[in-house]
Amino acid sequence: MVSPELSNEERVADAALRPTSLAEFVGQQRVKDQLQLVLSAAKQRQSSADHILLSGPPGLGKTTLAMIIAAEVGAPLRITSGPTIQHAGDLASILSSLVPGEVLFLDEIHRMSRAAEEMMYLAMEDFRVDVMIGKGPGATSIPLELPPFTLVGATTRSGMLPAPLRDRFGFTAHLDYYEPKDLELIVLRSARQLEIQIEPSAATELSLRSRGTPRIANRLLRRARDYAQVHHDGVLTLERTKSALELYEVDDLGLDRLDRAVLVALIDKFGGGPVGLTTLALAVGEEPETVDSVCEPFLVREGFMTRTSRGRVATPAAWTALGRNTPKNLGQLDIAGG
Repeated sequence: MVSPELSNEERVADAALRPTSLAEFVGQQRVKDQLQLVLSAAKQRQSSADHILLSGPPGLGKTTLAMIIAAEVGAPLRITSGPTIQHAGDLASILSSLVPGEVLFLDEIHRMSRAAEEMMYLAMEDFRVDVMIGKGPGATSIPLELPPFTLVGATTRSGMLPAPLRDRFGFTAHLDYYEPKDLELIVLRSARQLEIQIEPSAATELSLRSRGTPRIANRLLRRARDYAQVHHDGVLTLERTKSALELYEVDDLGLDRLDRAVLVALIDKFGGGPVGLTTLALAVGEEPETVDSVCEPFLVREGFMTRTSRGRVATPAAWTALGRNTPKNLGQLDIAGG
């Protein structure tokens, strides 16, 4: 399985491979064009850019774009995340220490506490916060002026953001999964930076098995490099790449161990569905959140599974992917979207 969690070593490697400008950023052309306009206009006005919300699945470049935004406007970058802001005081401490023009990157913004969200409304709109001093009847609210700043929020669950917070962003961009041709360019660029000798056909193979996600493409590239280094002369050929991917249980369709486990459970234990998310997760020994956020987006996008009002349902493509004969009554299952 290709886990969404990164080790410290992988974080360092990923950071080294990040592009540092919009010109270097591969893919997401529409988002890049829109973002370039927003940032260029802000620089011409010599003011902070509007607040920016980046949404989309993990690994598509939201953190990288936040770093690029700060670099493009020549401003310092402050990085934090929603789960670390559980009290309004936590947010007030961060906001009060910002310098004029600073870019504040708030990852997983949908996981910020409600009290902090309400404080953020005022900070984004009027660049001030009201800090409560004391408790009970004697508590006093003291307004604290903030310097102009740009908030860049990132979320994998834009639907979980309250409307008042979402509406305060001046620009919202949704990042889509990458096309194989863009992933191939990313693999070749990363190979050059890591000084890996790679054949074009090997880069193509990696791009086709990377689930449309640059983070996964770079991770598979490093694992294929390890395989070629240990077992061969370090050069990544097509055959060596295929052998490495087979070792790491990533098949021709991009399905990994957990993906196949979910499909096998869905078909063998529940007759193709429908079955609820929690029950399906228990059947494969994973948390519902893992199945929901790691497996399902890819399986649904590739047409192996559908979500219905009654639960998850395997499609004919899932039966074919596992080498099974599709049941004749499969069309009678509840596979209408829900």
